Amino acid sequence: MTEADAINAPSGPMRLYDTFAKAVIPFEPGKIVKIYTCGITPYDATHLGHAATYLTYDVLQRRLRDLGHDTRCVRNVTDVDDDLLRKSRELDVHYLDLAATETARFDEDMIALEMLPSWSEPRATSAIADIRGFIAMVLDRGHAYEANGAVYFDVSSYERFGELSGYDRETMLELAAERGGNPNDPNKRDPLDFVLWQPSAPGEPAWETLWGPGRPGWHIECSALAMRELDTTIDLHGGGSDLIFPHHECERAQSEAATGDLFVRHWMHQAMVRMDGEKMSKSLGNLVFVSELRKEFDTRAIRLGVLSHHYRTEWEWHDQLMPDAEAMLDRWLGSTGGAPGESILNEVRAALDDDLATPRAVTAIDSAARSGVNVTAAALLLGINLEDR
Repeated sequence: MTEADAINAPSGPMRLYDTFAKAVIPFEPGKIVKIYTCGITPYDATHLGHAATYLTYDVLQRRLRDLGHDTRCVRNVTDVDDDLLRKSRELDVHYLDLAATETARFDEDMIALEMLPSWSEPRATSAIADIRGFIAMVLDRGHAYEANGAVYFDVSSYERFGELSGYDRETMLELAAERGGNPNDPNKRDPLDFVLWQPSAPGEPAWETLWGPGRPGWHIECSALAMRELDTTIDLHGGGSDLIFPHHECERAQSEAATGDLFVRHWMHQAMVRMDGEKMSKSLGNLVFVSELRKEFDTRAIRLGVLSHHYRTEWEWHDQLMPDAEAMLDRWLGSTGGAPGESILNEVRAALDDDLATPRAVTAIDSAARSGVNVTAAALLLGINLEDR
């Protein structure tokens, strides 16, 4: 083992919380790590909740690459969806024009935050042929049924439905109603059955299929894209915790029903960022936009403010967050003339290997910087570049 290898060698396997296992367990992928994270529905600007989610998987990739892995992270763009179509009607613009505009704004924010580029960023509308083929597989295997021009997944045919979330039926029904699952749809055999394909409303985009013209349901695009871009089995699937049900529960069910293979080896979810006592969301309008923060604060401070919170812990936005983060960044920048700190780098590595404990890593770096230690290498592992810009 070379000296460089010794520096990068972990004291033990990386351990991450697995939503399915409900526990922190070893994450031991092969040389190539296949990751899928649910991307944006591009009908509005990037808010801090989005940034927190993608920063989590950015730092995870940085540590995996530091360990010698090759990461392939796919992040989709949901460019056909109820919310996007509704917003495009309100603005009287074509839905794809709106999607292109907002995707470009999102990409600008991600570049400004110095996110690692995605390995692939496929659009839902690019996968219509894949989606049609996927639905045909689910139907052929007896896990779906047609009704009035729509195709529904039959949850009774998949015995493990509900295992990912761990929710009881009553909770699943409540969340389905709250999050667009439409349990009162009269065409369903079971209120928890979910749409794979649906007829388009007047003025909505439509594609021809054997089941009639229409458009994809919400969940089907991610299964089709994950399998097209990566494989039938992927190493890690990520997204916000609000996607556990119904989105990821349904995605898992339809994927494994279609292929018979394990869909995801490790499920990892980001907790919600809150504002005014509620989760930060477009529907509520309680948002802090990254583009607005960028006008006032160093983007490295934005990263630092977010990463000061653990990805599994909900936290509340407050106005002092960014001034505190900028003050910390100034301390780190002031340390770059000191002697390089090898021990602090390994301390940060150990923290990240312990369920991506970024608050512990941030505290350790800040303590070293206060002591005059050059923390440049350690900060870079969090994606914070202290070199001249």
